[in-house]
Amino acid sequence: MTDANPGPIRKVVIVGGGTAGWMAAAAAARYLDDGQRQIVLIESDAIGTVGVGEATIPPILGFNALIGVDEREFLRATGATFKLGIEFVGWDTGDDRYMHAFGGHGRDIQGLAFHQLWLKLRDRPGIGGIDAYAPSAVAAYLNRFGLPTGPQTAPLAYAYHFDAGLYAAFLRRRAEAGGVTRIEGRITRVDRDPDTGHVRAVRLDDGRSVDGDLFIDCSGFRSLLLGETMGVPFEDWSHWLPCDRAVAVPTEPSAPLLPYTRATARTAGWQWRIPLQHRTGNGHVYSSAHISDDEATAVLLANLDSRPTAEPRQLRFKAGRRTSMWQGNVVALGLAGGFLEPLESTSIHLIQTGISKLFALFPDRGFSAVERDEYNRLMGDAYTSVRDFIILHYHATCRDDSAFWRHVRTMPIPDSLTRKLALFREKGRVFRYDDELFGISSWVQVLLGQNVIPVGHDPIVDALDADRVADAIRQIRAATIRGAQSLPNHADFVAHHGPFDRKNEFAK
Repeated sequence: MTDANPGPIRKVVIVGGGTAGWMAAAAAARYLDDGQRQIVLIESDAIGTVGVGEATIPPILGFNALIGVDEREFLRATGATFKLGIEFVGWDTGDDRYMHAFGGHGRDIQGLAFHQLWLKLRDRPGIGGIDAYAPSAVAAYLNRFGLPTGPQTAPLAYAYHFDAGLYAAFLRRRAEAGGVTRIEGRITRVDRDPDTGHVRAVRLDDGRSVDGDLFIDCSGFRSLLLGETMGVPFEDWSHWLPCDRAVAVPTEPSAPLLPYTRATARTAGWQWRIPLQHRTGNGHVYSSAHISDDEATAVLLANLDSRPTAEPRQLRFKAGRRTSMWQGNVVALGLAGGFLEPLESTSIHLIQTGISKLFALFPDRGFSAVERDEYNRLMGDAYTSVRDFIILHYHATCRDDSAFWRHVRTMPIPDSLTRKLALFREKGRVFRYDDELFGISSWVQVLLGQNVIPVGHDPIVDALDADRVADAIRQIRAATIRGAQSLPNHADFVAHHGPFDRKNEFAK
């Protein structure tokens, strides 16, 4: 029988630091510390973090605002630059490129989606590619960036590139100032309640015991609490996402300082390039079934834009997620709950999603099954929708130049993605379900970018005067280009808005 008055959570224990742990701690310090609730984070300096995730998507602005971060301070502390989207190079034929830009493209006319109008009129003179109607894409290719200067200035949709280690250190300072207690130590044992199976305490290598009511597992791939202790199984998605390794290396800053991430397809995976103020992040994500570690490293080092500043670092992973993210009194965030390769820069967002859903369903010590099940449903949907979007990049290709690309091009795909592709190929229709991360504009940009062209368009478009619509579309294109051209150079804007404070480089 459930206790009718189980009482509030009085002690939250976060196991693990890194980006996930300190994001959770900073948010908890802001919203969970009511003067009676204690928030503790346990980490060991002897245990490294993955720390290569440096690119984000626009919801990070909401998280930073939620915890009261000043953007200029954030840029100075983390070496951040602005990100307007991701340029994909070689994902369809090997010599193609397109931009998945943040924000929408064009504007709807009489309630009809812009891309439907574009599909009908794209072959007319002066219409051009759909990239030309996305303000963030046009600004990115011109290497421009700026914030609104008045009510008449349309804002760009943007996110950031930043040093993940410096971001964690930045959040740590804020969390500790907000009352979070950090405990240094390595966990050697987990004690569970014999009746409920809940985690009662964790024991450290020096003999100390840290008890708690709610435990947040940020222990990385090990998944110490959710996986090892609570026994929640891992759902393997590697049959859809076969890339299982990465090699990463930082290089000297590259010029020009571009406001976008680049993802270049290679014969057995892809290579990232992420420009920060003080360095450039580079990595090669690949399938070990199709290329050796040494060969993958050689590919990366042969395709750098500037001189390496450290030795290449190898990472191993498996795409998938725990079948539930909340079990008993344990909630997992980040790698402890699941992993999807960083192709669309979603890792930090999924941490943010986990935090926001946990706060929205924050339990008492009764740990209601209804709240837990809803959290697991929401997080499961979040991971699944991102999974399908990433699979799309691999599957929607014409590449036939390696065993890797032949495999991903012809492999069976999830039914949920099959339906989306079929609808789009027919008349360009895309539907967004529940609170899916990627909206219609994102799906349209990637599908068209990889040459998935519908055989038709929405027939309702035919009711409009085609000549008048074409004129309107050309005006939208011209206005989009003029707006981007009026913006400052990206590097100049960063240097004025938030130049990197190099003393932070050694304060991780």
